[in-house]
Amino acid sequence: MAGSGTGRESKPGTTTTRRRLLAAAGAATTVGLAGCLGGRDGAVPAPAVTDDRIEEDWRLVDETSGTILETEVGPITVRALEHTTIHEHVGMAEAIAETFEAEGSPVVFFATRVDLRPGVDRLPLGIGRDRVMSQVRTAADDAFRSQLRDAGLEDVERTGESTIEVETGHEATQYTYRGSFPLSTEIEAPGGTTQPVSGSVEMEGRVAVWHDGTDVLLAGGAYPVERVTAAMNEALPERAPDADTLIENETLAADPTAFEEDVGALIVAVE
Repeated sequence: MAGSGTGRESKPGTTTTRRRLLAAAGAATTVGLAGCLGGRDGAVPAPAVTDDRIEEDWRLVDETSGTILETEVGPITVRALEHTTIHEHVGMAEAIAETFEAEGSPVVFFATRVDLRPGVDRLPLGIGRDRVMSQVRTAADDAFRSQLRDAGLEDVERTGESTIEVETGHEATQYTYRGSFPLSTEIEAPGGTTQPVSGSVEMEGRVAVWHDGTDVLLAGGAYPVERVTAAMNEALPERAPDADTLIENETLAADPTAFEEDVGALIVAVE
């Protein structure tokens, strides 16, 4: 199986970044974690990931910081500031680029720190709290779906909600999503020609949101729930060799639970 990868832009557009970061603020307020925010001056620190695998198997592809929301509530201006880092799995990104006509990696991870100034619970007599909450809450679900689509996923749908405990001991609300990652390549056909083959890999995404006593933290990512080679087998012509024969990259034949475990370990290691 042969194909050519294309380069990728490491910096998303302004609109995409704003949608993604509004998701951070929105998801945080959805679970009611914004009440104690607003005690910091200056820049928002980057979220830290304490698990060593973030340095071993992943690479930073984007980092953003700044004001993501500003709204007037009576005489008070409420601002939401953030710092976000986005990583992709190096092995999967390189395997996809070498084998398929696709950009980036279907295995991604992000972490965001959000600071609301002042905290919405500090507004006089609660003036405008519902309005502020409504503005950011409305954007949350659509924004995270947009982030997954930016990573190349299609048909993204939210599928569940649960609670988990992160390594700092805080309880987080976790949302899960499902989607697919399209892939295409060419195989040799009779007569010395080639034949295009297109398929898709079933994907899962999840994002966790919690309050650490000072800030709201978000961490999430996406990973396949089936082997890439198994997914491509379904798209191959009846008499073609199977994908394990055509694809010589071990990463694409790897057990997908390894990527799920990586993302899960990184999520709980954010602080």
